Amino acid sequence: MNKSAPAQHRSVNILGCRGVPAAHGGFETFAARLAPYLVQHGWDVTVYCQDDVAPGSDLTVFSDEWQGVHRRHIPTSRSGPVGTISFDLKATRDVLSRPGVDLVLGYNTAVFAALNRIKGRKVVMNMDGIEWKRAKWSGLAKAWFYLNERAGSWLSQVAIADHPSIADHLRDTSGISSIVIPYGADLVTQADAALLAPLGVQPNRYFVSIARIEPENSILEIVEAFSRKHRGDARLMVLGKLEEGNAYHQRVKAAASAEVIFPGGIYEADRLGAVRFHALAYMHGHQVGGTNPSLVEALGAGNPVIAHRNRFNLWTAGEGQFYFDSVDECEAQMERLLAEPSAAETARAAARARFARDFEWEKVLGQYRALLEDVADGKPVREAY
Repeated sequence: MNKSAPAQHRSVNILGCRGVPAAHGGFETFAARLAPYLVQHGWDVTVYCQDDVAPGSDLTVFSDEWQGVHRRHIPTSRSGPVGTISFDLKATRDVLSRPGVDLVLGYNTAVFAALNRIKGRKVVMNMDGIEWKRAKWSGLAKAWFYLNERAGSWLSQVAIADHPSIADHLRDTSGISSIVIPYGADLVTQADAALLAPLGVQPNRYFVSIARIEPENSILEIVEAFSRKHRGDARLMVLGKLEEGNAYHQRVKAAASAEVIFPGGIYEADRLGAVRFHALAYMHGHQVGGTNPSLVEALGAGNPVIAHRNRFNLWTAGEGQFYFDSVDECEAQMERLLAEPSAAETARAAARARFARDFEWEKVLGQYRALLEDVADGKPVREAY
């Protein structure tokens, strides 16, 4: 007989994202999935939401409800990292008077979890990627992220890694065990090809990159590989914001042939879904990080994947996909898919099989629910969920 606490007596507070519904990155999308899911299973759920307001505005915290989820709105008049840090501190102070488990998404301000632990609260923290190793950050920013990664390891009652290599990293650097639960995505089985028309591409005749245009995402190498020769009716579509004053962005543009398309960012869900679903292959040049949401979404759409060869991408995309270490190898993988339709079909099947094994939302959310139930009920945390 199950003697755990009734579900209606369990509560969780979600911190560390900008709020729900999702309008930003992966953690917001995750919270927008997890929070209603837990409500449907009898949980009382609160999500902290950052409201950006003009200086001089009323900064009073207020509450409302969204899909059965309690939202605590914390207005902040500061922008950028300072605004985010201020929001996280105010959210942490506010949650101390509320019941339930505290689920913190990301360790960027993990030092604040000391307040939670002083109050004897149960803290579960998703440790995200190895942010302090990213080349784009200044030395001061890297030091901040490093300090907070260590703080998150020490202060969380349970640490969640979204990738086995993140779990290895946490064990090697902080000596802690973590629970591996990856990111999730939707299974996509159809999309309207007519939405591609304004972009000037044909189904299965283009490669697509969906990422920030940054050196560690290998955008320049991908563009150079495709642009080495005329590709007929094939295209490379590079989604992401290009800035005139950014030297790396200008190098990417200068390396691009006339067959490379830069449509900027695409934020309409239907159009972005169509772009992903109808691509010949998804180009994933990320060199660092854990389970990348965009790569998981590509697998959910059945995309063949051409990815930078590293431990993160090899585990996430799995066998049956295509990898590169150099511009030459990236070009060779593109040419293989252009020349061999059967190779693309085999990779599509492999992508769907890999997605079904670990990344369907129902499985991921169920793992979080089981873990949070054990923490809420005071049960020993299992090695895996």
